[in-house]
Amino acid sequence: MTQLSAKHAFIEFALDCGALKFGEFKTKAGRLSPYFFNSGAFSDGNSLAALTRFYAGAALQSGVDFDMIFGPAYKGITLAAGMAIALAQSGKNVPYAFNRKEAKDHGEGGLIVGAGLAGRVIIVDDVITDGASKIESVDMIRAAGATPAAVIIALDRCERGADLSNPLSAAQSFSKNIGVPVIAVANLDDIASYLHATGDKFEILGKIMLYRNQYGAN
Repeated sequence: MTQLSAKHAFIEFALDCGALKFGEFKTKAGRLSPYFFNSGAFSDGNSLAALTRFYAGAALQSGVDFDMIFGPAYKGITLAAGMAIALAQSGKNVPYAFNRKEAKDHGEGGLIVGAGLAGRVIIVDDVITDGASKIESVDMIRAAGATPAAVIIALDRCERGADLSNPLSAAQSFSKNIGVPVIAVANLDDIASYLHATGDKFEILGKIMLYRNQYGAN
């Protein structure tokens, strides 16, 4: 499967699961968006397995060298575990770990559960907004003497923040400020490409392009 066809397959999968919807939705920033993405809709075994196969495929196709997976609490936990399984099934067996929100003061203790943080680590999460949880993950990985290799997310909205004079998206700002690349399984431009390729929903495609022109990053 080519990279473009994999992105289109993911978008179709997200639509089928109800994770991606078209209409009119108010964002946290108060903008009226013509689409909405909710990773919580991947809520059964089959959809989680398929979702993490897309993550694994995107990681492998990116060419980023990595030794393990890290999932920030809470959404990243199941994503990291599922992605590790998907990678193992594709022939790349790597360890994974995740963090607790609060350190455990008994038993094995500590904040990190699973494999010790070592080597080049991919951080896996659903989306990136202000990047706070990802920055915390980067700090933990570096404190352990490991290297954050990349952040992988399901969908990049390619959208500027509240300050529209800043031409960068949340993902671009994160990469620039933290020095860690962001890999998206798909992004807003891929959604537009998918709608154009399928030849339906041209009204929605037009609204998405208008939204992209108004709020999109370079």
